[in-house]
Amino acid sequence: MVTAQTTRSIRCTPEAFLDLVMDIDQYAEVDDKIRPVYWSRRSGNVLEFEFRPKLPGLPFPTPKLVQRVELAPGKRVDITNAPLPRNKIGNRLSTFRGSFVCRPVDEGTAVTRTIEMTFPAPMRWLIEPVLTGRLQAAVDDEMDRATARLENERGR
Repeated sequence: MVTAQTTRSIRCTPEAFLDLVMDIDQYAEVDDKIRPVYWSRRSGNVLEFEFRPKLPGLPFPTPKLVQRVELAPGKRVDITNAPLPRNKIGNRLSTFRGSFVCRPVDEGTAVTRTIEMTFPAPMRWLIEPVLTGRLQAAVDDEMDRATARLENERGR
C-alpha cells in the first residue's frame, strides 16, 4: 500500500474548501493528478467524474477511471473508485481511498488530505517503490496550490 497524508491550515471555512473539492473542474486546476476530467455528474452530495490519473513517476499511461466523491457537508469528502460496471480495468489494477477531513480552527480550517492506494501482487513490486515518496510530494503540492487559491480568492 502507498499512503500520503498532509494537513494544512487554510484561512477559509470548511464549506468553502469542500465546495472547491466538489467542483471537480475547479479542483483539477490545483490537482494535476486528476487531469484531464472528461465528464462529471453531481447529484446532491455525490459526485462522479471520469479522468485519466497521472501517478507521479510512472512512465506509462493509466486507464481512465471513474471516481465517486461523497460529501458530508461541512466535515469531509470521501473518494473511492466507482464500483463495477465502471472501471472494469482500473478496479483490477488498484484500489483507491482518499479523503479531505475539515475541522474549524481559530483562523480558518485544518484540512487533512489522505490518499491510500493498493495494487495487486504482480504490479505491487513495480509501482509501489516508484510512488513511495513521490505521491507524498504530489499531495503536498496539491494542498499548497489549494491553500493559495482559497486564500487568494478570500483576499479579493
